[in-house]
Amino acid sequence: MIASVRGPVRHVGLDNVVIEVGGVGLLVHTTPATASECRTGGEATLETTLVVREESLTLYGFTTADAKALFEQVQTVSGVGPRLALAMLSVYPPDAVRAAIAQSDLAALTKIPGIGKKSAERLVLELKDKILAVGVDPASLSVQPAGASDDAVGAQVRAALEGLGWSAKQAADAVKKVTGSPEAPTEVSAILRAALRELGR
Repeated sequence: MIASVRGPVRHVGLDNVVIEVGGVGLLVHTTPATASECRTGGEATLETTLVVREESLTLYGFTTADAKALFEQVQTVSGVGPRLALAMLSVYPPDAVRAAIAQSDLAALTKIPGIGKKSAERLVLELKDKILAVGVDPASLSVQPAGASDDAVGAQVRAALEGLGWSAKQAADAVKKVTGSPEAPTEVSAILRAALRELGR
């Protein structure tokens, strides 16, 4: 198991980064917010989980051990794989996912692309008691979308949103809405986070 990686950042994509470790470039899949915090040429440290499949080895990275733990926990639920787990953390921070589950907030959970009512109910059924068992007070948690988020720029953001599961029309509408004012953000990461908030309404 590769539990963490640290090294120079060789490439930053919208939802992945390449980090050089011992002369080997490792492709690490992340949330758009995590990728936006990395800078090409700078150094990054990510907590990681290696997902082994018959045909692939895929590395997922997180800025905190908490996000990594939740990523692994939600995959214990039938029907939830790494892509869906990553989509959850792209829309909401870890505490907000826990809050939605602990409060049986199906409306919040179904705002995550790929999660319908049945999947949301299954998440609550299988994880609510486990989350409450570790002393989490659901009243102290808030279900808020993940933090604030850039026309090659618009195209990149739309592609990232579609990769997370929204339709082309939903992605285009969200980008149009968040970039339609003079005060609108101009960076890819800022537009992306704003679009995720808009889609999470």
